[in-house]
Amino acid sequence: MTGWTSGVITGASGGIGAALAAELAAPGRRLLLTGRDGARLAAAAAAARAKGAAVETAQADVTDAAALAAALRAFDAAGPVDLLVANAGLSSGLGPGRSMEPPERARRVLAVNLEGTLNTVEPLIPAMVARGRGRIALMSSLAALRPLPDMPAYSASKAAVRAYGTSLRGWLGPQGVGVTVICPGFVTSPMSMRHRGFKPFEIPADRAAALIAQGLARGRPYVTFPWPLAALTWLDNRLPAAVSDWFARGFAAEIAPEQEDGAPQSGPGGA
Repeated sequence: MTGWTSGVITGASGGIGAALAAELAAPGRRLLLTGRDGARLAAAAAAARAKGAAVETAQADVTDAAALAAALRAFDAAGPVDLLVANAGLSSGLGPGRSMEPPERARRVLAVNLEGTLNTVEPLIPAMVARGRGRIALMSSLAALRPLPDMPAYSASKAAVRAYGTSLRGWLGPQGVGVTVICPGFVTSPMSMRHRGFKPFEIPADRAAALIAQGLARGRPYVTFPWPLAALTWLDNRLPAAVSDWFARGFAAEIAPEQEDGAPQSGPGGA
């Protein structure tokens, strides 16, 4: 998908989202960037404008369905959206001493990562289908393919996003709307900094953004990286459960509590 001119990126005020905005920005393109942190969102917008794009911003939480829908539809009305990237997300993990994940935190992660994805996609599906063109990209994770024992809600939310995107692809593809599911591994970001454990093959956010942009340009149904960790994940899923669980112990980690300061996150396969 190289000829698009109008795009939306949620969770664009940090991590993969901000890097992707800078990667996709170019003269003749217009972008709507959304996020919770106004100052970081403004910085991401300035970086994209410096590369020649016309940029609008909307400070919004993806769990606020009405506000997000209004911003998306207004942007689409001013110029049909060709590319929609549902990137916003949070992470969490087990409590102190590997105690149960705080219930309220688990539900917040599910609300942002899963419901926020639906809130991002649903307002523009009718218009994109009516036009018979465009691409929707959903940010999942390698944790969707091999759930992490220290991150139950995060893994579940990203697995649900992957399943949702795969379903959308089968439904919307024949109507001219492509769907890409993105499954990153560890990406340097505020979320990754909170992940205190083994982070093999971690890559910078700008490198992740370049890989995503390449996958979108080629219309790939899945963009999964880095390949060594993706290969290990593929292999792990073919091992007996006891062996797989033993292997997963090497990825044990503590997830530091997030300060909900509005910064979208990007970490072990998410944003």
